[in-house]
Amino acid sequence: MRDPMELITFHEAVQFAEPPTLIHAFSGFVDAGGGVRQLAEHILENCDHTLIASFDIDELIDYRARRPKMQFIVDHFSSVEFPRIEVHDVLDANGKRFLLVSGPEPDYQWNRFLAAIDVVVNRYNVELAVGVSAIPWPMPHTRPLGLTVHSNDPELIFGAGSVIGEIEVPGHVGALMELHLGETGLKSMGITAQVPHYLAQFDYPQGALALLDGLMAGPDIAIPRGDLTELAAKSLANITEQLSGNEEFAAVVQALEGQYDQIAEALNSGAGGVADADIPSADQIAAQVEAFLAEIDSAKEADKESDL
Repeated sequence: MRDPMELITFHEAVQFAEPPTLIHAFSGFVDAGGGVRQLAEHILENCDHTLIASFDIDELIDYRARRPKMQFIVDHFSSVEFPRIEVHDVLDANGKRFLLVSGPEPDYQWNRFLAAIDVVVNRYNVELAVGVSAIPWPMPHTRPLGLTVHSNDPELIFGAGSVIGEIEVPGHVGALMELHLGETGLKSMGITAQVPHYLAQFDYPQGALALLDGLMAGPDIAIPRGDLTELAAKSLANITEQLSGNEEFAAVVQALEGQYDQIAEALNSGAGGVADADIPSADQIAAQVEAFLAEIDSAKEADKESDL
């Protein structure tokens, strides 16, 4: 492996009076509804922060898979916006400092990137690492978003119990960091928002808000909500307006509500367990949602043709 120190540039010499928490938030693969991206942007917009380090993006990102945005004005290209993976020293609402590592998930050199993260952890004597992510979930937008909290250390887990048993999932950098840092002896955990799977490809501020609540409930990071609550309310109102009057989708949402409520009742009662609940399977509901989305796409194509 090439020297991981060559992958990172430190811009500011900072010291912490007490070991900080490190929050890692990578947009991309595990960022349903853009919740992770919106959370990272919200933190930097609402908290005092200092850029202290950045990673060599040319070593980590496949530009042909995620092409940089360029601005063209009349007769020339005026600017380009390259992605960035950065480390910020952030001050929360209670005067507590923490580190935020954010940006797009690296495409390349994952092991070398993890080694560079080790450099950051050791340099600042990090005591806790917390990853945030958002996944598509068979749940309705009419119910509160759930959070899955996970860690190799049971003492770090808080909130409602998980309904997931043993599953195999595609690897991603956030999960690798959680696993790797835990194996090195660092306290390491993750907070995952469960975003309605039929909204996963759209910006869904509720995901960012749920992750924000998770950070304040568990790691005790105090971040102002700012306009995030208002954005989430507007998003929900817009979704309700867009989907009103569609009987087929109303049936899908009703099935999701039944599944959600029965799982919640089984978890709260502690008797019988989730397995005994008589609910539609996620695959059955997903099939209904896919059929509904296909119908929407067909309608959009028909509208385009009628406008020609």
